[in-house]
Order: sequence, then C-alpha cells, then structure tokens
Amino acid sequence: MTRTSSAPAVTRTSSALLRSPVAALLAVLLASSGVLLGAGGAQAAGYRYWSFWEGDGKSWAYATQGPSLVRPDDGTVQGFRFAVSEDSADADRPRHAPDFGAICADTPAKGGAKRVALVIDPGTAEDAPAGEKPPALRTACAQVAPDASSAEALASVAKPLRYDSSAMICAISGYPKSGCGEQVSGDGSKKDGSGKPTDTASASSVPAADDGDSGGGPSAGLLLGIGAVLLLGVAAVFQARRRR
Repeated sequence: MTRTSSAPAVTRTSSALLRSPVAALLAVLLASSGVLLGAGGAQAAGYRYWSFWEGDGKSWAYATQGPSLVRPDDGTVQGFRFAVSEDSADADRPRHAPDFGAICADTPAKGGAKRVALVIDPGTAEDAPAGEKPPALRTACAQVAPDASSAEALASVAKPLRYDSSAMICAISGYPKSGCGEQVSGDGSKKDGSGKPTDTASASSVPAADDGDSGGGPSAGLLLGIGAVLLLGVAAVFQARRRR
C-alpha cells in the first residue's frame, strides 16, 4: 500500500491562512486611506469676502495691498468682487473690463483732483449669504483728492461701507447685510468657529495660495499619516512572507 504525503496540502492550507489576514490588512488600509482622503476633500471650500483688484486696462491682478494703503494715480482702474474662494489664486475676478476710458467717459478731468475708475461686482446668487440677493454689478468714476486712498475713492461712490476691527472691508453699499470673511464649507454653509481671511496690509483678501491650511484637499499632515499607515501595511506583508 502506497503512502501519500500530506505536506503539499498542509502547505497550501498554511499559505491560504497566511494570505487571508494579509489580504484583510490591505483591505483595511485601502479603506482607511479612502476615508482619510475623503475627509480632506470635505474641508472648507474657502471664504466669503470682498476681494480687491487692480486693472491694467486689459486684465485684472489681485492687489498686494489693502485699499486703505493704496494711493492710486489719476487714470487708475480698480475692482472689488464679492465671492467665495479658497485663496488669492482661485479668487473670482470682477466681471467687467478694467476700461478707464469707458468708465470715466462722463467725468471730465478737474484741477486739484484725480479720477479713479471703479468696478463694484457683488458676485452671483451662488456666493451670496443665505437670505440675501446680490445687487447688480456697477461701475463708478470717483473724483477725489490727489492723495486719496482707494478706500476713500470707494467711499465717495459706494456708501455705506462696513469694516471689521482689522480694517477689512465687510460690506460695500450695504452688501452683504452681515458677516465678514466667514469660512464656508464645501456645500456653501457657514462653518462653526469661522475664521477670517488675513493680510498684513489689512486688505480684503484671503491667505496666500501656499498656505498649508487652505481647504479643498488633503493637508500635508493628512498625507503623511496616510503614507505612514501604508508603510506599516507593507512592512507587515514582508514580515508575514518571511515567516512562511
């Protein structure tokens, strides 16, 4: 009678038992990564605020100083846009061309004064605070003293203005009625413990584009955590194989 060795069967059984926990571990790691990435994507979409822009006659550039500090020259075009944006890199521009000639065509030059063309764009209903409707976009030609700031030029044509304690513009011509640079979530709702956009020049702006805390995606710390979890999983797989 021939004896049949049971070693191959035992080996196959051991391998199956080994692969089972390894596969389960990898599945847990992948699921955890998906949850963590999803949590990063659900972070705040940005801030609801008035941004400040400077025009060159053809296009808009995000202002590097606040309107209270800028002293525009005669013939300058400046814009203000209300919207929700993550940072200065993705901020919505005013929806009107920075055309000084067209905006100030009906305002003749006058000695002892300068003209500043302004585009005031309250944005769209999508960016409006709950219960409010944005007024229509408008342009104005401010004629002010030669040393007037951009904030003073704006005040001469768009009162009432509302500021916060850090001199950030909260409302132009009374819009919006409340709120000031509040942080909003991905669905547009205001988050608890809302933060405010900041700027060393007290401008109506948000944190710089390279700010590590900007919303819209996983943070560096989150990605490092995911990487650490995956490395531990890989190490466990190699350790299990060495024991086979």
